[in-house]
Amino acid sequence: MAASATLVKELRDKTGAGILDCQKALTENGNDIEKAIDYLRQKGLAAAQKRAGREANEGLISAYIHPGSRIGVLVEVNCETDFVARNDEFQAFVKDIALQIAAARPAYVSREDIPAEVIEREKAVYQGQCREMGKPEAAWPKIIEGKLEKFYQEMCLLEQAFIKDPSVTVKDLLTQRIAKIGENIVIRRFTRYELGQA
Repeated sequence: MAASATLVKELRDKTGAGILDCQKALTENGNDIEKAIDYLRQKGLAAAQKRAGREANEGLISAYIHPGSRIGVLVEVNCETDFVARNDEFQAFVKDIALQIAAARPAYVSREDIPAEVIEREKAVYQGQCREMGKPEAAWPKIIEGKLEKFYQEMCLLEQAFIKDPSVTVKDLLTQRIAKIGENIVIRRFTRYELGQA
């Protein structure tokens, strides 16, 4: 059964996908909006993966100063063309990323950016905690792995829950924008300043 124009519009508004993609998603999922969204996200993820290898040398450096001027952020987000860098949606995404950094205090963009010595130090702390709690040694690796995952979710920007919609991570948000805008986007680096903090 063909999807109605109203359903197609609703799906477009929620996902930013093209009309034909929305019609196909609805048709293949029995006009169920939620299933169609999941379908498009899966397709979008595939499209975003294809774009991930492309050079991203354009983009923006954006600044965010929190009201009261106690917190400031500088962030560089790259895309493939200066045309996209001037796009309102890309600029809004960069602002959201700066706001995320100000609010959630990540230390790294991704887990790959964490120096090996920092990870080893964390593991040593978690091992000490296991010992203090009297956990059996056989259970330590699984406990340490779980604590490291939590550490990554707190300290790595891409793994944090997005402050405006905690049901998605920043990485999910990035993937959605890549799929919607149609270019590779890379959060390159950031610096977060807080008054009185080193």
